[in-house]
Amino acid sequence: MRTRSISTATALAVLFSSAALSVVAAGSASAASATVISPGGVVVDGVLKRVFVGDRSTGKIVAADYTGALVDSVSGVSGVSGLAVSDDGATLYAAAEDSHEIVALDAATLDVRARYAVATDTGPRHIAFAGGKVWFSYGDQWDGDLGSVDPAVDPASGTDAVALGQFSSKVWGPALLDTDPSAPGLLAIGETGLSTDSMAVVDVSGTTPQLLAWHNGDYTLNDGIGDIDLVPGASQVLVNGAQRDAYADGKFTAAGTYPSGQRADIAANGLVAQVNGTKVAVYRPGAAQPLRTYAANAADLTWAPDSSRIFALVGTSGGYALKALTDPTLNVPSLTVNAPSTATRGKQLTVTGKLSATVPLPSGASLQVTRTDLESPSGKALASTKVKADGSYAFADTPPAGGTVTYKVAYSGDAGHTAVSASDKVAVSRTKPTLTLNKNGNVYNYGSDVSFTAHLGSTYKNRTVEIWANPFGGDKPNKLLKTGKVNSSGNISATVDMTRDTEVTAVFKGDARTAPRTVKSTAYARVKISTAVSKHYKTAKIGSTSYYWFHKSTDPVLTTTMTYYKGRDQRFDLQVYSGGKWYSAGSQYFPLGTNGKSAVRLEAPGKSGIKARMRSVYVNGSSGDNVNTTTYGPWKYLYFSS
Repeated sequence: MRTRSISTATALAVLFSSAALSVVAAGSASAASATVISPGGVVVDGVLKRVFVGDRSTGKIVAADYTGALVDSVSGVSGVSGLAVSDDGATLYAAAEDSHEIVALDAATLDVRARYAVATDTGPRHIAFAGGKVWFSYGDQWDGDLGSVDPAVDPASGTDAVALGQFSSKVWGPALLDTDPSAPGLLAIGETGLSTDSMAVVDVSGTTPQLLAWHNGDYTLNDGIGDIDLVPGASQVLVNGAQRDAYADGKFTAAGTYPSGQRADIAANGLVAQVNGTKVAVYRPGAAQPLRTYAANAADLTWAPDSSRIFALVGTSGGYALKALTDPTLNVPSLTVNAPSTATRGKQLTVTGKLSATVPLPSGASLQVTRTDLESPSGKALASTKVKADGSYAFADTPPAGGTVTYKVAYSGDAGHTAVSASDKVAVSRTKPTLTLNKNGNVYNYGSDVSFTAHLGSTYKNRTVEIWANPFGGDKPNKLLKTGKVNSSGNISATVDMTRDTEVTAVFKGDARTAPRTVKSTAYARVKISTAVSKHYKTAKIGSTSYYWFHKSTDPVLTTTMTYYKGRDQRFDLQVYSGGKWYSAGSQYFPLGTNGKSAVRLEAPGKSGIKARMRSVYVNGSSGDNVNTTTYGPWKYLYFSS
């Protein structure tokens, strides 16, 4: 339909008003979607192929093309609450409720042509163009009426173009209005006042409105009115997007229903676009099943005059965006694909499914089948399959490749249905290969260059293996050391600099008939440890053991150098010799400096003849980290003389 009005319940509070009008061209931003904060009417100009949307809260009207992209806007239409377009598409009319006027704008440029003051403080609210005039409603919930603007009146004639009180005593509140281009002199009126479902159809083609049908608001037909539409080609109105009421001999009678909805608009060809919750459903006239359903949480909607698409104001986080819903006459089929979850490579499997639609499909519809696997990563077309009379189908296939195999089934569509596709996946078996990696559990001195060798057994095609090294500690990443084909013996090697415990991984990614496989080998690296002794006065052997000699009152200083790691401690072990045996005198942890050094002063015993020994130890876990394997430094022997 050409004119859309929505009830007050769907509009937000007015946040902004302005007395002046200004036009802003979209320019390079034309690709942006047309958006509003609070809907204030939506109307389509079929001549210019423009969609106009009012924004009550900002006093702005935006213009969009048939894709919903913003092309122009005008601000300053204070409290815009409704829009209408003249029959020739040249003039856009806006109801400016806050400034109490009807504003006429050039539909092509949005320049103001005229402003018509409305002598009421309760409108205008809703607006429509019929019989060569602009019709508007005004009033509060208890009392309302109908007014008109005659654009043909010459302002210089002294005649007021605005007429109020056109439908006195018949309207309670600012009524909803609707027109039908196929019946240019008719106007539908729906009450929105308190406790009423009053409605009327009026012939406005003459000098004064002529009542064709009236319902007095006793709730015998509808449970209140939030939306009303004239039905093209029939003496009916559609109320609240669901209830069809016929009119004849001055009264209305129930004529049928569509499934539950909140509001609707009717195309020139009779198709009904209905808002129902978060969906927009399209019905053929009188149908019980939707022709098409869109996921769209719409506050309002309207058809293009050529019935090619629906324009919906869809809720967003910050307001509403204009969205074009295309191909409304094409039914969307439902397609299922059911393949077995697992299968054996080289053995036949069967895929089944069903193609169905709310609008009957052509008999014997053909489905295209594509198989995607490791041998055909871009997909391989299989023989097409026919749909049976009940919509079911089945086909057999023998997968030549293992791994994840995808069967995609597609229907290309027809004159009454959109294209649709669906798919399912099958895990097809592959042979498990032999893959080994040596040196697991081995321990190496710090800095050793260690060669790790992976061995790959027989495979179908792929002979490539990757070798990765992942040093312990979170500060170094897993690193790819080598990738390449194994030699004729099935081997490939890579060298690791063993400065930390390291998890080495060999990865075979598989092929069409051989499964992927990964094996790991963990090797361990000692730390470097050395200890320097100072404050001694000589070195000399006692028996076969070399000792550092100290005076009995001299404190030895023992400086350990150990591979540094953040937060690392060295363990200082001390033993004393007595009665032919070494006895522990205690152990204590000391932190390493960032240079890896830790100096410990050992208190002198004060008497001669004492033998002692010490060593520095890195203990995995206890020394503050676990990036190396436990490592013992050499014993340093001390002798205290006189």
